[in-house]
Amino acid sequence: MTTDNKSVDATQSAKDLIKELKEEHGELVFHQSGGCCDGSSPMCLKKDMIIIGPADVKLGEIEGVEFYMHRQQYEYWKHTKLTVDVVEGNGGMFSVEGPRGVRFHIRSEPK
Repeated sequence: MTTDNKSVDATQSAKDLIKELKEEHGELVFHQSGGCCDGSSPMCLKKDMIIIGPADVKLGEIEGVEFYMHRQQYEYWKHTKLTVDVVEGNGGMFSVEGPRGVRFHIRSEPK
């Protein structure tokens, strides 16, 4: 499933980091699962590290990187515009930005 309008964007600092990560790792994908632990944080993964399935909703792309969210999580957030930002700290253990001491963070506002 793909949303019919752009539901996700990013701050300039997030876009800059995404460009760096693409140069370092190649093709990437964002996924936000909605599960426990880091489920409310977007994970930036190498594209071959995840299988996108029918339960995932494509919200859009940031710097050519597709952003998916699990359908159950999307049901809670579908009335918001999401902005990906970068903050200091540790994120999901598989997210490629982790070794840099930063993590991607979602900010939301009503559409």
